[in-house]
Amino acid sequence: MTSSTAPSSFHAAHLPPGARAPFGEHLRHWRQHRRLSQQGLALEAEISTRHLSYVETGRAQPSREMVLRLAERLSVPLRERNALLVAAGFAPMYQARPLDHPDLAAARQAVELVLKGHEPSPALAVDRHWNLVAANAVVPLLLDGVAPWLLEPPVNVLRLSLHPEGLGPRLAQSGQWRAHLLHRLQQQISASADGELQALHDEIAAYPFAAHGAAASPVASPIAVPFELHTDLGLLSFISTITIFGTPVDVTLQELAVESFFPANAQTQQALQHLQARRST
Repeated sequence: MTSSTAPSSFHAAHLPPGARAPFGEHLRHWRQHRRLSQQGLALEAEISTRHLSYVETGRAQPSREMVLRLAERLSVPLRERNALLVAAGFAPMYQARPLDHPDLAAARQAVELVLKGHEPSPALAVDRHWNLVAANAVVPLLLDGVAPWLLEPPVNVLRLSLHPEGLGPRLAQSGQWRAHLLHRLQQQISASADGELQALHDEIAAYPFAAHGAAASPVASPIAVPFELHTDLGLLSFISTITIFGTPVDVTLQELAVESFFPANAQTQQALQHLQARRST
């Protein structure tokens, strides 16, 4: 992406209904958020349009199976599927245990192995709001000069990356990277209708330093938007990948993402090897 993404307007009407709202209101919200007509959703869910209309207006009460079927067709995140179930009078189905819960030991170990195994390149895990969950030993070494308040938990990775008191001034082609992150945020907002993500999006879009980098230069990498950072080791250039858990049935795991950064050139690879050697002495 080569141009910045303008902040979108976001009103209370776009937020998911409150927990006490009737099921039909939740269903209508998600159907409209996905830009589906009643007929379109009815076809997707293999039910009659009339029955769907009755469910939305409260004239018919959906079964638990119907709630889950509609949620699946609407690609509703697990956290919000629980809200749909509760609104319809059923118990939540998906647990939301912290990553340090004993039942998630295997998942936590998998995350730690991915992070550790990626050294000497940086890698980190974030939750649905981009708050830092875990990071390997390389990440703190790249944070010299960051304002201490940005490193106080919960550390928001996007705020840390783009804030004028964070890594923002050290970013090469900052407008390009900012545009890339705003685009990713907007995709998440479209999928989840999350008001906190929208607030983060608007905050980042308003950072003053970003305006100076709005006219982003063409993407240097032919395969991905690079993350380029000025350091005492020179200019480091990375491309990144995102790893998520497949078919999760726990809210925490569905919302967890591991971002791994790979050297985009030989200079960065050599600098990371030098950094690793310096750590070992």
